[in-house]
Amino acid sequence: MNQDISDLEYLDRVRKRVKKIKGFYSHLLVYIVINIMIVIINIQDLEPGESYFQFKNFFTLFFWGIGLLVHGLSVFLPDFIFSKNWEERKIKELMEKDRKQWD
Repeated sequence: MNQDISDLEYLDRVRKRVKKIKGFYSHLLVYIVINIMIVIINIQDLEPGESYFQFKNFFTLFFWGIGLLVHGLSVFLPDFIFSKNWEERKIKELMEKDRKQWD
């Protein structure tokens, strides 16, 4: 019975991880599609002889790209910021604090 619980917990963790990876790829796909559309619109709005390489044309690409990078790091390098099992340790810590308050 104990083995079944740990298997179920492991399966649940794997499913959550797959869901995070899928979320990142969805974010990446939307980022690419929307930014291609923005590039096309910006190119059509250029005056004759005007250069495309202006900050206003890269504003969304740059700042959304930073957000996408952070999202990717959180999905593929979760231990980069937080050590292994940080979330579980934090939950246990907070549960202990709550227990001590109620005792």
